[in-house]
Amino acid sequence: MTETQETRSLLDAYDAQLRSVPPPGVAYEYDGPLLRLDLGFRGFVSGPRDLGGLRGREVDELIARQRDFFAARGQAVEWKVRGHDSPADLTDRLRAAGFEPEARETVLIGSVARSAAEAAAAPDGVTVRQVTADADLRRVAALETAVWGLDLSSIADDLIGRVARAPEEIAVLVAEAGGEVVCAAWLTFRPGSEFASLAGGSTLPEWRGRGIYRALLAARAGIAAARGVRHLHVDASDDSEPILRRLGFRAVTTTTPYVWSPR
Repeated sequence: MTETQETRSLLDAYDAQLRSVPPPGVAYEYDGPLLRLDLGFRGFVSGPRDLGGLRGREVDELIARQRDFFAARGQAVEWKVRGHDSPADLTDRLRAAGFEPEARETVLIGSVARSAAEAAAAPDGVTVRQVTADADLRRVAALETAVWGLDLSSIADDLIGRVARAPEEIAVLVAEAGGEVVCAAWLTFRPGSEFASLAGGSTLPEWRGRGIYRALLAARAGIAAARGVRHLHVDASDDSEPILRRLGFRAVTTTTPYVWSPR
């Protein structure tokens, strides 16, 4: 199989196994071809790459239903658009409905076996451990808030809920130094899927460049390997993409969150 064929095969598997399958421990429902999630801190919708063949006014009506559903709750909602999605005018229609794009990320897929074999120890004075206690998950949310400069405290409620409802399907890890959480990341599974998904992946600026992110990646890959998972998936920021590419992760498409927020 050529590199192009392998990339296409990974993209097809990603589309089939991740886009319309709800993560365990998260409230969800379907609206036509869309999967609709309530993440607490915002709503989230995702669907097949062709929207089930919907076009024109049908797409506009589908978009408006998602916006109005979460507007009634006073919540923002993210519509995740991939770079290979159709119809071609989907993003124009989202903008017309009041959705605004956030930073584009790259969808990367890597081998669990290779990532687990890339032994990466945390630097001296830094301890990596898996956490499940509510207090620790609130510390994770506080870290995310500090790193991104946004109020992400509601991430704690999302993580606490997932750990409570499906503890075997999520692993939250932290790196600590002097009692302070300096990096946090988590790993989620989809039953019946070849994939585990990486998320969180945030490090305090003064602790970057020391191999901490890579240590948490190796630890999560080890957990995935023990579960027999083949692939790791991540929507990578510009900061983490170079690290992951050096570890053999392959870009298969891009993803851009289009977000509608209550005024």
